[in-house]
Amino acid sequence: MSNIKNTKYDLEDRTARFGENIIKFAKKIPKSPITIPLISQLVKAGTSVGANYCEADCAESKKDFEHKLGICKKESKESKHWLRMISIAVPELKDEAIILWREANELNLIFSSIVNKSRKKKQIGNLVIGHFIRN
Repeated sequence: MSNIKNTKYDLEDRTARFGENIIKFAKKIPKSPITIPLISQLVKAGTSVGANYCEADCAESKKDFEHKLGICKKESKESKHWLRMISIAVPELKDEAIILWREANELNLIFSSIVNKSRKKKQIGNLVIGHFIRN
């Protein structure tokens, strides 16, 4: 048996680690009337990315898959927003917020790409079917 590691890209693990890192980051934020709602919103959005990816991975249809990934896109984008707000509210955590913001941005780009490719396949399939129906 080979000792070569399986280098398969694991988006489920990556989104789970993102949520874990959001939780760890949120625990560092000092609680105040300003930060408490920001923390809550960030944790909801950041942990939702992985949960919705798990649902997308087990989708019952292509439409369901695209819908769940669309939610992943929205939640990763929302995470970026809350990280930006926290970096203003707690400037001493800005560097760490930027690292998480970059990961949220990368995840958002990945989900956008997957959804766009999935929709293009559907459009191509519809064009081919339309061609056969007309001819």
